[in-house]
Amino acid sequence: MDLRVIALERILPFARRHARELVILGFLLLIVHDIFGPHGVLAMRRSIKEAEQIRQDLQRLNEENRKLEDHVKALKTDPQTIEGIARDEMGLARPGEYIFKLPAKSADSAPAPQPSRTTPADSSKK
Repeated sequence: MDLRVIALERILPFARRHARELVILGFLLLIVHDIFGPHGVLAMRRSIKEAEQIRQDLQRLNEENRKLEDHVKALKTDPQTIEGIARDEMGLARPGEYIFKLPAKSADSAPAPQPSRTTPADSSKK
């Protein structure tokens, strides 16, 4: 006999006896695949969250870009902005003006703590 015929003779009775269970099992496998599969419900929810995050990032970057464009435009055309940069960063002044630069206060300029005065006799008392 042919192997196919022998296999069919064994499989067909099993399939007839357990047809309902096989259909239910197949249906359950499809449901599991639709929920947890690569294109399932969970993957869809994850993709929606990622898309929303990307939209928010894009909106934030567009706003930042608009502010930078406004700043560049001001640097090119606004005399007050140009004068502010010339004064603050380059130290320039108008004719007749004087610039007084004061040293910046830092932690180094604070008075140093006085060292404690101990004598060898004091250290032996400890």
